[in-house]
Amino acid sequence: MKNLAAAEHDGMSSIVQTVTHWVAPFVILYGFYGLAEGHRNPGGAFESGVILACGVVLLMLALGKSAVTSRLLFRAVPALASIGVLIFWAVAVSGMFLSPSKEFFRNFLARENPVGERTAGIIPICEVGIVLTVTAALTLVLVSLAVLRVKAHGSDEEFVTDIEE
Repeated sequence: MKNLAAAEHDGMSSIVQTVTHWVAPFVILYGFYGLAEGHRNPGGAFESGVILACGVVLLMLALGKSAVTSRLLFRAVPALASIGVLIFWAVAVSGMFLSPSKEFFRNFLARENPVGERTAGIIPICEVGIVLTVTAALTLVLVSLAVLRVKAHGSDEEFVTDIEE
């Protein structure tokens, strides 16, 4: 018997797609929660980036490659990775110019609040750069593994892509 739901849509069945539409926003929300709380937990930005990349992979598996792997994705994802690295670098270098001690990666935004605790300062800004870089890099790697394959012709190898130009 033919699976009519899978034949009508690219990707998995309509049940899996419906569940993904309910679950994916929570996965992405949890990734942003990790970003918001990441400056207090070790590895918060990296974990958040991995969770956000998993949300993209979940959508790709459920909805099909064509829903996620547009030409826009392959242009935007490397740009996001570069922007994340530039944010991290700019914060690190700005410590040399904006702090009195002129140290690289100096936390020049840290202040004491009325309770006596020190604020996070530059760390949340660095976390945003790390999350952008990790999310973009893992998304690009996983999507590339899904759409690129090697076609062997004798000893020559040729890359074949499923992306339509």
